[in-house]
Amino acid sequence: MIDWLRRDALEPVIELGDRTLPIEITRHRRARRLTLRLAADGSAVRITLPHWARSAEATAFAHARRDWLAAQLAKIPPKRDPAGEGRLLYRGRELAVDWRGDAPRSPRLDGGRLTLGGPHDTLARRLQRWLEQESLRLFAEDAADYCARGQLAPAPVRLSRARKRWGSCSSEGVLRLNWRLVQAPDAIRRSVVAHEVAHLVHFDHSPAFHALLARLYEGHIAQANRWLSAHGRELYAAFD
Repeated sequence: MIDWLRRDALEPVIELGDRTLPIEITRHRRARRLTLRLAADGSAVRITLPHWARSAEATAFAHARRDWLAAQLAKIPPKRDPAGEGRLLYRGRELAVDWRGDAPRSPRLDGGRLTLGGPHDTLARRLQRWLEQESLRLFAEDAADYCARGQLAPAPVRLSRARKRWGSCSSEGVLRLNWRLVQAPDAIRRSVVAHEVAHLVHFDHSPAFHALLARLYEGHIAQANRWLSAHGRELYAAFD
């Protein structure tokens, strides 16, 4: 047996360039085959496998696709530290973070500058909390707008911290939207909200769904989707 296969069966890891990533294995009783993906932040290789498959097979599967994984890892933007850099991405533009020891704790936005005080060691957490609050406010406004356009009852909005999905619509009509979208340009954020509002009527991606989405959304859906495909990972570069 190959030496790395023996070792990784005990501690599944994979070396990609100068990084060593853990291989996280999840068994799913409905899975019919192995599926492989890289965590959105590049922190791990994740494999879902059928209950009958062996962990050693999953590790071998990852190593056989090392080149593909390395290429995917190279596409992930480096981590950012808004508190240390003094820059925060908000609605498609960068804000200057102006922390002052004598300033009020509550953030105040003035043009392209966000001023706040409070302890510096909790600055990153408070910046994220401000973005989350802003995202909920904007999502609620967007959802109300699109529900009115579609002559639908207002839909409740909740924040999502998903690592892959930008939004979802439950069978109870609750919209869950990824707070990180507040960093994207307004047109991109709104395209996701419009998409989920359309699911209030059509719980699929049928022609009827796409026709309704085209009526609701004021921009170009294909263009917004291309932006998310090209830049979506950048929204995960800051904050854990």
